[in-house]
Amino acid sequence: MNENDTKRLSRLTAILTQLQTKRLLTATELAKKFTVSVRTIYRDIRALEKSGVPIITEDGKGYTLMEGYRVPPIMFTETQANALILAEQLVLKNKDSSFVKDYLDAIEKIKAVLGHKIKDKANLLAERTRFNQNYNNERNSHNLSDLQFALTNFYLIKIEYTNEANNTTERLIEPFALVSTQENWLLLAWCRLRNEFRFFRIDRIKKLEILTEKFSPHKMTLQEYFERYH
Repeated sequence: MNENDTKRLSRLTAILTQLQTKRLLTATELAKKFTVSVRTIYRDIRALEKSGVPIITEDGKGYTLMEGYRVPPIMFTETQANALILAEQLVLKNKDSSFVKDYLDAIEKIKAVLGHKIKDKANLLAERTRFNQNYNNERNSHNLSDLQFALTNFYLIKIEYTNEANNTTERLIEPFALVSTQENWLLLAWCRLRNEFRFFRIDRIKKLEILTEKFSPHKMTLQEYFERYH
């Protein structure tokens, strides 16, 4: 499979997710979202139809999926869907762009498996729910997803870190935990430069590289850390 085939397969999957997420979608909307021509979207829709996806074309309105068609076969109750939508609004307050993007991508897939009635109610709830904190959608970091990956896979990280005094140092760190405060995300990590656990504000991490080297997991829980060091 060449690169173009891979891109198309990825786009077809994403189009299917979009069709499950929203009641109606036009070819123009899809073309804009995936940065392709409307003609390409027409070909993609035909390809999905040939593969057995029951797409209904509503003249002058757009595309929709036959009611009851679900991929994957998972269902949520209305209250569960509302809880997920509420969580989405809470996530939008977060200041890390990578975390927001990954959650929104995930919630889009979750919305895709909702029935039309529950989906409409969930979308209405999303439109009618707002939180004041970080109302302007300010994003001051973008490393949270990479840090989560390194933390759970025990990869050593190299960072350039600027402290409160505006001094920048290069550190090799072993990520241990992520702590959310009202203002920022903090990374708790073993710093090989200082030879001790340190907290790092992730909005002050100017460069981050996940290395191939792994470290031995620290044999304690986050609660045990606080009991031991605080």
